[in-house]
Amino acid sequence: MLSLSTCWHSHRHTEGRELVQEACELGFEWIEVSHGTKITLLPGLLDAVKAGEIRVSSLHNFCPPPVEVTMDAPDVFEFTTPDESQRERAIKLTLKTLDMATRMGADRVVLHLGSVKMPSITAKLEAIVKAGGLYSKEFIRLKLKLAMAREKASAKHLDLVRAALDRVLPECEKLGVKVGMETRSHFEQIPTSKEMEQLLAHYDSPWLGTWHDFGHVQRQANLALLDPEIFLRDNAPRLLGCHVHDVEWPARDHRVPLATGGVDYARLLPLVPRGVPLVWELSPSQKRETILEALPKFRALAKL
Repeated sequence: MLSLSTCWHSHRHTEGRELVQEACELGFEWIEVSHGTKITLLPGLLDAVKAGEIRVSSLHNFCPPPVEVTMDAPDVFEFTTPDESQRERAIKLTLKTLDMATRMGADRVVLHLGSVKMPSITAKLEAIVKAGGLYSKEFIRLKLKLAMAREKASAKHLDLVRAALDRVLPECEKLGVKVGMETRSHFEQIPTSKEMEQLLAHYDSPWLGTWHDFGHVQRQANLALLDPEIFLRDNAPRLLGCHVHDVEWPARDHRVPLATGGVDYARLLPLVPRGVPLVWELSPSQKRETILEALPKFRALAKL
């Protein structure tokens, strides 16, 4: 299943059916309704779904977006924030997203689980690598600092994540909607590969799985924090979907797949079980012509 995230083009439209038409003109039969999709577009999207003009593979939390936030901010409320009222807001917005998924005929939702509140060492590591300092003394020192800080903070943050999932998963079962824990681009974000393993072991549930973001995983791989093939292979049995995009070394992601060669799709795509949604999640800066050129190559590679 090949799908297009509305993060690429929703900002250009004022009516949901126009958004759907542009996706169809590119050759997509499925879309993912992303967190930045304005509330004003949702009625038209629902009409298009009802009319059979498009099918929705997934929704990305939060959808609908919080009314009190005027910009695209999927992490404005987190399961891991120290503020109890904000955690509650994150959970309630997630429950609304599950309900919207059922209205759009989608059976899965992408979740951001949260983050550890600390200075972004990942950003510093990426700057060092971009300057050619991979495995330099400074790089190694900062990487060890990051790993130690994350390990120390992991347990209490996972407790908050589990408390949120304990509220969300019963509603998933009630509505018939699965949630996928997205792999993130920064090591300060949750989950790390170890945390993903722990959460999957804790919840032996058909309603919870992983959402593999190829670009995010590659960014961590470019910092020698994980191996993309091992990570994907380990999580494949619980894989609910993928975000597909390329990476310009070392950390400029959401490029058109196969455009930069940053992600080895020829090696990795065979590890994705058949039928798992492959959602092109692209920056709005990506050109229509580049997408049209890459699509047939990707379809052939993915055997779609």
